[in-house]
Formats: sequence, structure tokens, C-alpha cells
Amino acid sequence: MSTLSNVLEFSPANSEVANTFFSNKLSFETDCSDVYADIKAGANNYLLLDVRSKEAFDKSHAITAISMPHAQITAESFAQYPKDTVFVVYCWGPGCNGATKAAKKISALGFAVKEMIGGIHYWEDFERYPVNRYQANAQV
Repeated sequence: MSTLSNVLEFSPANSEVANTFFSNKLSFETDCSDVYADIKAGANNYLLLDVRSKEAFDKSHAITAISMPHAQITAESFAQYPKDTVFVVYCWGPGCNGATKAAKKISALGFAVKEMIGGIHYWEDFERYPVNRYQANAQV
């Protein structure tokens, strides 16, 4: 009796192709752990953008993040940034494509950008990294 493997139904790519794919993938994304490690080390050579609504940002956001809802990303709103600015964007989490939309807009404006996979959900709920809360109202 032969057991077919769902995993190996399609053969793995050869190592050279796989290396190119994963290298390219890492040029598009980062994760909460890497961002937080940079924050702790003072490696602030990029801007962390929370691209959710202003209300969601005010409720809770990753430390050092700046609010820039993806719908507000335009040439005019980015005119203040030098063209060599690097952005890291995040939204709610894996079920949200707001960060992807933001990254598409930012890259179309000529800026380097990466998406922080996991979003605020992984940052706050799984990793328990520090957040700023209730910026618009006093916390009770």
C-alpha cells in the first residue's frame, strides 16, 4: 500500500530557486520580533506606520508607530518624507490586507517599504510587546 503525500504532491523547488524565492520574500516583509528588536536596540532607520483607522490607532498601537491610515496615503501626504525613507507598515493582522494596500501605494510613490507580518494582533496579543493605549482619551 502506497501512501501519497499531500506535502510532496508538488516537488520542492531546487535549493537555488528556493533561496532566490525566500530572499525575495524577506525583502518584502519583516515580523514583530525583528521590529521590536530594532526598537530596543535604537535601530530606528525606518518609520513604522500603523495603517489602520485613526480610531484603532488611538485605542492601541505599537510603540514608535505613526498613524497613517492607508486611505490617506497619497503623494501629498508623503511629500514631507525624503525619498530615501524606508517604511514598515502594519494593520490588524493576517486577516487584513490594509498593510498590503499601503505597501503598494508607498512603493508606487517611489519609497522602499516592508510589511510587518502579523500586524498589531501578533504584536500585542501573541508577543505581548509594548503598546501605547488610548492616546486620544485618558485611560481609565
